[in-house]
Amino acid sequence: MKETIQTIPVANLLLAFIPVLVVIAIVWKWRIGHKNSIYAVFRMLLQLMLVGYLLTFIFNAGRSWIVLAVLSVMLLSASWIALRTIKISRKELYLKCFGAITMGGGLILILITQGVLQLDPWYLPSYTIPLAGMIFANAMNSISLAGERLQAELDRNESFGQAKIVALQAALIPITNSLFAVGLVSLPGMMTGQILSGVSPFIAARYQIMVMCMMFGSAGISTALFLIFTRNDFDKRPEPTF
Repeated sequence: MKETIQTIPVANLLLAFIPVLVVIAIVWKWRIGHKNSIYAVFRMLLQLMLVGYLLTFIFNAGRSWIVLAVLSVMLLSASWIALRTIKISRKELYLKCFGAITMGGGLILILITQGVLQLDPWYLPSYTIPLAGMIFANAMNSISLAGERLQAELDRNESFGQAKIVALQAALIPITNSLFAVGLVSLPGMMTGQILSGVSPFIAARYQIMVMCMMFGSAGISTALFLIFTRNDFDKRPEPTF
């Protein structure tokens, strides 16, 4: 088995854009906003190139404060984006969302990096930052789904208790589907990347088990905390009087 991952020449990488161009052509032909698709592709290119340079700097610097600063930016951004689909003002919910992701995702990140992997140094950037990205992004998406579904259920005059249950169930659908499908329908990104780089499939499977556990945990815990923290913000109905 090869010990290093194959480098992709730029000329070869351009071939990957053929299906992208096909989709853009279809979107243009059907008149459903091809400019947005083109913008999204260019933005993806720019962001990934910048991230590549930034991560190279961070990994080479090896400073704990830089890693903590990056994690802080991740948390602040994830908390803001998670509230994008919710009708209530972001300013009202932001601190509660930040607290939910920090507590749910942050504690899991500590458990994984210090308990499971036992990183040395504890802030090892090449592990901590990618794992934090997966954890915080997963919590962000789950909270976003839960908030939107919670609002929809309350708009149908469901009680907050029932709406909360439905919202949590909806938020867990994507990660639960992933748990069912992993190994049968898909080989997830981390496992695929490790296998391509020459790591034994048995070792790659252990890492993927760790990833699936941390993602399921971050989704469930962060979403549950968010629903608990924001009850008074969503449930505006007056208490019954006797």
